Amino acid sequence: MRCPYCSTLDTQVKDSRPTEDSAAIRRRRVCPSCGGRFTTFERVQLRELVVLKRNGRRIPFDRDKLVRSVEIALRKRPVDPERIERMVTGIVRRLESTGENEIASSMIGELVMEGLKQLDDVAYVRFASVYRNFREPKDFEKVLDELSPEPERAKSPG
Repeated sequence: MRCPYCSTLDTQVKDSRPTEDSAAIRRRRVCPSCGGRFTTFERVQLRELVVLKRNGRRIPFDRDKLVRSVEIALRKRPVDPERIERMVTGIVRRLESTGENEIASSMIGELVMEGLKQLDDVAYVRFASVYRNFREPKDFEKVLDELSPEPERAKSPG
């Protein structure tokens, strides 16, 4: 593994252990050249996924990009990082289990929406506003209505 500090290829593993959900191996490494310490994660990858964007472009699937998007939606929200990791791992597993190498970006977006809806309503609305390209307040009303089992204004008196 290349050292992120001095680019030496000869780094040593000092400690290995599974993550809490056992979906990855966490490795603490040290570089004998510069003394730098860093952590790597090793995960199972069932297949190479390619994302088919709306404009027709094809790009390699990037788990870290998925994590960043979810973390942006969840910024300053009281959600345990372990739950976020489980959600992302579940999304990746579902994508890999489709049997397809090419995945439409819209499928990824819908899976993220589904996951966020279970984790945090505010994050769900944040993500939806970007993903669905909200332009006016009524767009928010539609999503908020999805979250409410029975909207207040729909209830009949007495």
